[in-house]
Order: sequence, then structure tokens, then C-alpha cells
Amino acid sequence: MHTNHHDSSRQFFLDWVRIFAFFVLIFYHVGMYYVTWDWHVKSVYASNAIEPLMKLSAPWRLGLLFLVSGVASSWMLNKLSVGGFIRQRSARLLIPLVFGMLVVTPPQAFVEAVEQVGYQGNYFDFMKLYPQAYHGFCDKDGCLDLPTWNHLWFVPYLWIYSLLLAGIALSLGKHFESVGNFLAKHLNGWKLIVLPTLLLALIRILLANRFPTTHDLVNDWFNHANSFSLFLLGALLARQTEFWQRLDAARWTLLGTALACWALVLVFDAWPDDRWPATPFPFWSKLFHLIYSLCQWSAIGAACGFAHKHLQFDSPKRRYLTQAVFPLYILHQTFIVVFAYVLKPASLAPGIEAIVLIVLTITSSFAVFEMVRRVPVLQPMFGLRADKVLALKSTTPQ
Repeated sequence: MHTNHHDSSRQFFLDWVRIFAFFVLIFYHVGMYYVTWDWHVKSVYASNAIEPLMKLSAPWRLGLLFLVSGVASSWMLNKLSVGGFIRQRSARLLIPLVFGMLVVTPPQAFVEAVEQVGYQGNYFDFMKLYPQAYHGFCDKDGCLDLPTWNHLWFVPYLWIYSLLLAGIALSLGKHFESVGNFLAKHLNGWKLIVLPTLLLALIRILLANRFPTTHDLVNDWFNHANSFSLFLLGALLARQTEFWQRLDAARWTLLGTALACWALVLVFDAWPDDRWPATPFPFWSKLFHLIYSLCQWSAIGAACGFAHKHLQFDSPKRRYLTQAVFPLYILHQTFIVVFAYVLKPASLAPGIEAIVLIVLTITSSFAVFEMVRRVPVLQPMFGLRADKVLALKSTTPQ
């Protein structure tokens, strides 16, 4: 964002939230190698041992990123014309998406073809098939979709939501701010927790079972309703300082609620289907959706509340990490998948191997970022803006 009179109210704490949420993502994706859930590559040690810990961040991790992205988009819209906003978002999101699908995600798909379908060819053979939308890599779980955006699904979703937000802002005009004021006025006391939870629970009850999450943009209605609601909420509340102060004041309550709901979700998940009390099953599934949504919103609120309390400051580290987050997001999962695949024959103990994967992923991602920010032609591929990189060079943390 440009440095201007708005900067006094710039919400630095939300930049820290984005940085925090992103590092959680690296740990989560390393965890995906060790759990029983379907993923691109699997450890020989894969078990349900750490699944409860994975479920600790599952309800809120992405919702938090969409909420914060909504806030950032709203600030941008406030500074640029609608046309300027759309051009800026398109350049920042679509160029990295295309680059990512052609360069960054193919190694993941290659490893998956080798590991899960027993593909015999080398990477160059694979890359001849990749752009042709080859559909022959199949196993019991279905076929590999090529070309793929894999973990970069977040990027096209964010682009679509940005366009929708621009449309909403355009049609509401001056009223956009009053909708935000109205929301902020009513999200107080118990309503701060209950109303967003009810909205998320309603979405979950109506759509979650009918539209399982696919990340394919087209048939992903539950994921869209859930993610876009949080994105729009962030956009409408972006400049409502008292709303963020309320989350700060309620942060311990929100954290306690999120942890209690997480514990209940684990019990629900572990409960044998034939042991439910005799009431009709839909009652229990609705209750589960409600508890899950309460977990989701409380955790998002707690993260924002604690950040508002402790992280509302600027520093060279914030500027550096804010710049690094998007390139690291683009790169991290490919590094995890490739390193996991390459390290397999070493048969390291799972705890040590996980630490090695985390260290190699973080250091490699930062190494690439350091290179990218020095090579102007690479900057747009990773969503970096040249003017920001120049400003950063003069303030790099020592």
C-alpha cells in the first residue's frame, strides 16, 4: 500500500496474522505427509497419530486467510479506482497462477504419478504429457487432473472474490461504508460470537454434505459460500476499529471456546456411528456442524484479537515477511512434496524427518524469494511489485 495519510490506521496486526497463518500452513502441509488422509505423497509411517493436532488448525486456517485478504482488498479498493483495483489484483494473482501451474505445481503431480500410479517415465517425459491435459494417471481414488493448480487453488478463488467485491463496492457506492458501520454496531456482546457462528453453521448445514470441497472452482459451492462470507466480512469490517478492539477484549473467551469446540469435534469424529443415542442422526450432524462453526469463528476471532493486542506495530521484519509471504506460499508445497519423495530412501525416524522437511522447505523457499526479489523479470511471476521490492531493499532487517 502507498504511504499516505491512511497509514496511521494501517492494521499492521493483520499483516502479522497473515504471516502467522502462512507458517501454520507449512507445518500443516508437512503434517499431511504423515496422516491417513489422501495427499500427493505419503510417508511409510503415515498413521492417525497427529490427526487430532491437524484438526486443531483445519477449521480456521483458510477462513482466517480469506478474512484477512478481504480486509486488504477493502483497503486497496479505498485507494484505487475500481478499474485500477481489478487491474492490480489481476496482475498480482493471475500471472503467478499461470506461472505456478506451468512451473511450480508440475513436480507435485509428477511425484504423485510415480508414487501412486507407478509412472515409469522421467520428469521430461511427464512434462510432455502435462500441458496436453493427459488423463491416464488413475488409481482407485480417481485420475490425476492435469494441468493442475493443486495448493494454488486459493489464488483463483481470491481473484474471483476480488472481482465480486469490486462489483459489490461499485453497486453500493457510499453505502458500502454504512453496511460496515451497521455490521460493526451489531456485532457486540454475545452477538460478536453468536451471529457469525450461526451464519457459518447455516452454510455448513445447507451445503457441506451436498457439495464436498473440491477446489475446482466450479462445483465447490460449500467452500465458496464459506470462504466468500469470511472474505466479504473482512472487507466490510476493514476500517471498523471498534470491531477489532472487541475481538481483542474477547480474545481469551474466544480462545477457550475454540479449544473446547476442538475437543468436542475430536470426540464427535471418534464416536462410532452405531453408538449414537436414539435421536434421529441428522440432529447430531447439525449439532456437529454448529460446534465446528463455533470452533472456526472463535479461532479466527482469537487470532485477530491476540494479534491486535500484541502485534499492532510496524518493523522491518514485518515489511520483509509481508513481502515474502506470497512467494513462500507459491513455493512451499512443491518443496515439501519433492523433499519428502527424495528423502524417503533415507528412512529417517518420522520426528527427525518432519523437522528436516520443515527446515529444508523454509530455507529453500526463502532462498528462492531472495533470488526472485533481485531479478526484476521474476518478480511478477511471484506477485511481487517492483516499487515494493525497491522500498524493501532500503529497509531489509539486519
